[in-house]
Amino acid sequence: MKIGILSDSHDHLGRIACAVELFNEERVGLVLHAGDFVSPTAARELGSLKAPFVGVFGNNDGDRLFLTQAFGAIGTLHAGPHELLIEGRRAVLLHEPRCLDALIQSGCYDLVVYGHTHAIDMRAGKTLVVNPGECGGWLSGRATVALVETEDLSARLVDLP
Repeated sequence: MKIGILSDSHDHLGRIACAVELFNEERVGLVLHAGDFVSPTAARELGSLKAPFVGVFGNNDGDRLFLTQAFGAIGTLHAGPHELLIEGRRAVLLHEPRCLDALIQSGCYDLVVYGHTHAIDMRAGKTLVVNPGECGGWLSGRATVALVETEDLSARLVDLP
């Protein structure tokens, strides 16, 4: 299965729409968001996804109740870290990289996805680590998402227009 991964969209609706278009074109089977939606308006664009959606809250996601309600029709939002089993692969989704090295070194996960830093971090190994950078492109000027293949745990970074 192909997974679409984004983080730190920070209300950039145009870039979220580009990510959704890419994920739909790539026929991803699941979309993970590593937090910092910022407001429930992001749910409007993400509502066009043709795949299930799972996200975690970030440090800039203020009104968690309203966000949860807005995303209710799209998928699920969780306080991180959130563990998932995806096609037999053990994954953990979080926003802030607290205990990141411990999660990687534990050997408990095949895939660790995080955000918060707005910096791209793609590390192959026994545990695939993916921080897709920032979907919004607000800090770096570069808007990126990632695609992960669960079969071989390969990752590809994609720049958004």
